[in-house]
Amino acid sequence: MTKWIPELIDDKRAKYKALADAIERDVFSGVLNPGDKLPTHRDLADDLAINVSTVTRGYAEAERRGFISGTVGRGTFVAADAAVSSSMVSFEPHAPGMIELGMVNTFYDLDPDIQENMKRLTRCRNLDAFLRYTDPRGLPEHREIGAQWVKRYRLDVSAGDVLVCSGAQHGLACCLTALFRSGDRIATDCLTYPGMKTLAAMFGVRLVPVEMDHEGMIPEALDTICRREKISGLYLMPGVQNPTTACMSVDRRERIAMIASNHQLTIIEDDAYDLTIESDLPPVSFFARENSVHIAGVSKSLAVGLRVAFMSASKEIGEQLAHAILNTIWMTPPLNVELIRHWIRDGTADRVLVRKREAARNRFEAVKDDLDKLNFAGNPSGFFIWLELPDPWRGYMIESRAREAGVNIFGAEKFAVGDSVVQPMARLSLSGPKNIEELRKGLSILYDILNT
Repeated sequence: MTKWIPELIDDKRAKYKALADAIERDVFSGVLNPGDKLPTHRDLADDLAINVSTVTRGYAEAERRGFISGTVGRGTFVAADAAVSSSMVSFEPHAPGMIELGMVNTFYDLDPDIQENMKRLTRCRNLDAFLRYTDPRGLPEHREIGAQWVKRYRLDVSAGDVLVCSGAQHGLACCLTALFRSGDRIATDCLTYPGMKTLAAMFGVRLVPVEMDHEGMIPEALDTICRREKISGLYLMPGVQNPTTACMSVDRRERIAMIASNHQLTIIEDDAYDLTIESDLPPVSFFARENSVHIAGVSKSLAVGLRVAFMSASKEIGEQLAHAILNTIWMTPPLNVELIRHWIRDGTADRVLVRKREAARNRFEAVKDDLDKLNFAGNPSGFFIWLELPDPWRGYMIESRAREAGVNIFGAEKFAVGDSVVQPMARLSLSGPKNIEELRKGLSILYDILNT
């Protein structure tokens, strides 16, 4: 771009805020585009006849708002997702008939029968016990069932290592509030789960992008960034990476864990989609037990609405997480966890998980001919795929155009971290549409758009 000199509107606001406002205004007007490099602090201070410290504060404020990203040794750039909302949920209702290829739903019609489980629960003699204050970490029997659930992720833990939280998102929030402070930096894939992006922004934690390949995060790239910047933590989804569907090999997981340990990083491992595929790979946490938190969700397998997940961590980290649970919701509702416990104990959870994998596989097979027209990455039983877009399309462009045509999808920019270079890609949910016919229709509309 040509040299950028912003207009600071004189409205009695502090100049650093006026500079941040100018950056925000120019991003949305198209004067500044994702990836554009901004002037150095000294050069912009000279151009605007203001102090360098004012520019520094202005850039920091713009970065806090999510519009720019500074990288040591490279400079300051307009963030890849500067003009794109990272939220995956719109509070505005979709237009009637909108086909959902954005949100990854969990085959609600295959969820277990909650009415039957509630009837069984009402026959318990001590049902009132679930309506009282309990240990923030969860009741002993709930932590025990959590340890059994975590074993499905190939991680052997005891009940004492487990904490019950209200869904994986709450687990992530507890990790950020208990283990990090505002201003800390967490390394993550250059494309990552948007819910982590919004949480980090809310708590003032900065996500630092790490280069990826077909297996996910590249160990050497992580090591380089840790040597270049002060990194406190690491966020990973090594089983089925969201959004790319990449899966780390055992060797990659072990190398990542070793680098994290060498640099004293606290690992947050969130494998929300790990159980959607059959795997015997151990989690990264297996190789770094003392400095990791593993989050084993239940939502994708059983019932989203009950909001239950199990965190496992060392005693020291677990105590900090227990305080975070206490300070946010006091405790995960025991009644909800008891419903989950019954389903895990009697085998319902495993049977439902198998049925949901089969449903995803059936959808994949049913639309395989349609998918063969596209260049994508994905798993035969996965809930979503990662689609490569032909020229001249970009993620945000196809996202907007598809919505106009009645299809909701998510472009790559929604998942981008910092000043990452975003490839022309989009994530498509195979589980979002109501049925296979609607899925086919959505893919057909998208195919027509891409080829017009």
